[in-house]
Amino acid sequence: MQGDVKEIVSLIKCRDYEYDLVKKGIENSFINLGGIDKFIKKGDKVLLKLNLLMKKKPEDATTTHPIFTKALAEILIDYGAEVIIGDSPGGPFNIASLKSIYRACGIEKIANEVGAKLNYNTNSMDIKNEDGLILKKITAIEVLKEVDKVISVSKLKTHGMMMFTGAVKNMFGIVAGLEKAEYHVRMPEIKDFSNALVDICLTARPILSFMDGIVGMEGDGPSAGIPREIGAIIASTSPYHLDVVATKIIGLIPNKVPTIQRSVERGLCKGNLDDIEIRGNFIEDLIVKDFLVPEIRSLNLLENRVPKFLADILNELLQPKPIFRHDKCVGCTDCAMNCPPKVIEMVNKKPEVDLDDCIRCFCCHELCPVKAIDIHRPILMKLLAKL
Repeated sequence: MQGDVKEIVSLIKCRDYEYDLVKKGIENSFINLGGIDKFIKKGDKVLLKLNLLMKKKPEDATTTHPIFTKALAEILIDYGAEVIIGDSPGGPFNIASLKSIYRACGIEKIANEVGAKLNYNTNSMDIKNEDGLILKKITAIEVLKEVDKVISVSKLKTHGMMMFTGAVKNMFGIVAGLEKAEYHVRMPEIKDFSNALVDICLTARPILSFMDGIVGMEGDGPSAGIPREIGAIIASTSPYHLDVVATKIIGLIPNKVPTIQRSVERGLCKGNLDDIEIRGNFIEDLIVKDFLVPEIRSLNLLENRVPKFLADILNELLQPKPIFRHDKCVGCTDCAMNCPPKVIEMVNKKPEVDLDDCIRCFCCHELCPVKAIDIHRPILMKLLAKL
């Protein structure tokens, strides 16, 4: 970001997943950004990096909608590109897991309809990241070296740990399989983890970022929240500026979102609309005023505010924690298998957690298939979060 140059963010109103409307909205997005030929050459292999967190139906609003994916893929294929669709979802990264997720999320069907390929390469590779602030090396999915271009296709959702998951955090999915759990263990603090997310996004270098904000998720995202109509297709060459626009639409102060905070600190965006040119619809026409967003705070909430001994005691009381709903639990063991610090134990086919060693990454909450895990936030923490 240099001088007074503004990043273009395309904003198109689209109220439902009627295919022709979505396709027209994405075509207009390309026009707003300068045309498809500005980014893609005929014959390019393009990876559409979706948000395919877990096996969820499209109407659950947890994953990138198949109609959105189909429209974007068809536009690229008709232009002359070869499209590969993929992600490294939560949990094990293997062919059986990918097949079940592609099928459940409706992606297998639309890939067959338009002639796109689904990624089944489950190998990983190390990418040097010498300019990274936190991560100097990233263990990434090998499909990245098979393609010429990467396009991020995220979902507009809330997130229990990071408040918001958008274009920047979507690129966390290039990290191979269970390596993601290792990153959580190494970086339990929100500031470090959000810096790592920016490192990963900078390394992935998506040429374009699209966001499916037609129906997003509010409340306890990224998987246990509530679908919410938003009506927006957002696109930009800059995932950092795209996230600023998306958060403004749902009534967030962008600079309160950890990934945007880190992006501002690193000079990638200003964290407001001053360095953004919005093309398409007016942002005022798409604002959602009562969007439900979870409050988050670093485990070091009181750092530099009170004496350390008192801060340690208060932080222990203020920390959010996972609550396991045994009445809803089906005993699938996903939470225990995917817990980065391995502090969840199955007792009589129900999960029990050692909160002393819990790092509050909320992977258990994120990956529970039946929404049997809540995040408890103390009332005092909610009050302090508004300060």
